[in-house]
Amino acid sequence: MTEKDVLFKMTLVIKDILDLETLDLEKTMTAEDIDGWDSLAHISIVVAMEKEFKCSFSLGEIKKLNNIGDFVSLVLTKN
Repeated sequence: MTEKDVLFKMTLVIKDILDLETLDLEKTMTAEDIDGWDSLAHISIVVAMEKEFKCSFSLGEIKKLNNIGDFVSLVLTKN
């Protein structure tokens, strides 16, 4: 799986959870850049990513995420 594949799947998941019609997800984006991404949505997004990519993330790993690029890299280490 490539970074592009992960980013594409993440975009679909986030659009679904946040009920967004459009989203151009970029690796430099943070939760603050995405409408509706609050603390409750964050939990839903992390759980959905674990399900989508068939992996689990530790609390320490999640705390280290600063942007979408970090999340993509984390997923790639799990697959």
